[in-house]
Amino acid sequence: MAEEQVINRKIRVGTVVSDINDQTLVVEVERASRHRIYRKVIRRTKRYHVHDEQNTATRGDFVSIEECRPVSKLKRWRLVEVLTERAVAEVAPESIGQEVVDEVQRSAARAVAEAETSSTDGGALVDNTGIDITDSVTPDEMPATEELAEVSDSDEAVAASETEEEQKAD
Repeated sequence: MAEEQVINRKIRVGTVVSDINDQTLVVEVERASRHRIYRKVIRRTKRYHVHDEQNTATRGDFVSIEECRPVSKLKRWRLVEVLTERAVAEVAPESIGQEVVDEVQRSAARAVAEAETSSTDGGALVDNTGIDITDSVTPDEMPATEELAEVSDSDEAVAASETEEEQKAD
């Protein structure tokens, strides 16, 4: 009389969308059904929290899950097996092209040069319109600070003479 009871448990198949937590997966199961009036196929998805003791499944795997007793507040399913593992491209790393290496080295050298000039000049270079010209000029092409001061002095003289003319006109 010791017959084994057969327990009919629900089995679902889905894709692992999260494996961040220890021994817990989130599996998304998609099902398709027809709308009862319009007869259009509707795809519905449901997310199940699944217990994975050995942490065997990873994100993107196609897995089979089975209903079980409550393991925690949200986990009512357990992992049966990993049907297919996610496809990971097995590409051997290639050497980086010499052009890319040269370009990165040039940009790094330019950044160092700009940092040195901005620290020695006491800040960014600004032309007479008030625009920062540090980024648009290389260190070799930058005018000396005396030249910038002369240009700004002459601009101030022009602006002063214009204001005097306006005052005389009034």
